[in-house]
Amino acid sequence: MRLKIFHNPRCSKSRQGKKLLEDKNITFETILYLDEQISKIEMEKIVNNFSDSPILLVRTKEKLFKELKINKEDLNDKKYVIELLSKYPKLIERPLLLSEKETIIGRPPENFLELI
Repeated sequence: MRLKIFHNPRCSKSRQGKKLLEDKNITFETILYLDEQISKIEMEKIVNNFSDSPILLVRTKEKLFKELKINKEDLNDKKYVIELLSKYPKLIERPLLLSEKETIIGRPPENFLELI
């Protein structure tokens, strides 16, 4: 199984999630999503493979979220969330662990254990 972690080194939960994978000797690819351009196809995969409401993938308490005056009801629409997160990766909840068929939010980092 090929895993990817969408990681922000400045985030303690993201660092904890990465360390958890390393401590379990899990092979994974680290995506520094704030530095690397995420394709719309990749974002579609992230959102479509997430089993819960797409609103949970969005950092609604982020300053940028408030500045953009986003209507929270729109966040129930997967297509809207895909567009939003493709354009504003800072709003992606972190950390995310992706397999070919599933996306998991590492809050708490132990959630990653469901996938590995």
